[in-house]
Amino acid sequence: MSTERRSTRQRAALIEALGTSLRFRSAQEIHADLRDAGSPIGLATVYRNLQNLAADGEVDQVRAEDGEVRYRACGSGHHHHHLVCRGCGRTIELTAPDVERWSEALGAEHGFTNVQHTLEVTGTCARCS
Repeated sequence: MSTERRSTRQRAALIEALGTSLRFRSAQEIHADLRDAGSPIGLATVYRNLQNLAADGEVDQVRAEDGEVRYRACGSGHHHHHLVCRGCGRTIELTAPDVERWSEALGAEHGFTNVQHTLEVTGTCARCS
């Protein structure tokens, strides 16, 4: 799904900023970190690049309980799910073969093909409990 996009200074700074955290962060949080580090990158540029990186499969995105989309560097190049701590945002990537089989069977049962899904499991990690 990856498309060849032009490498820019802003995109490189964003990728570097994403690589510094294991938790999902909002575009505003990432933008603030970049600004604090001296980058003149604009918020609209952060949003645009995050959307492109997500579309290219280079970052993961989840929709938080408050509806805001959050991002982090993708740790694997394959389809996976996330276990996310509601307290600190710590994230563990999961593979779930049973979920994959279930979603395919569910689609087939209803005559659907090319079934896709997203699964995020939230809880409270041991440190936050």
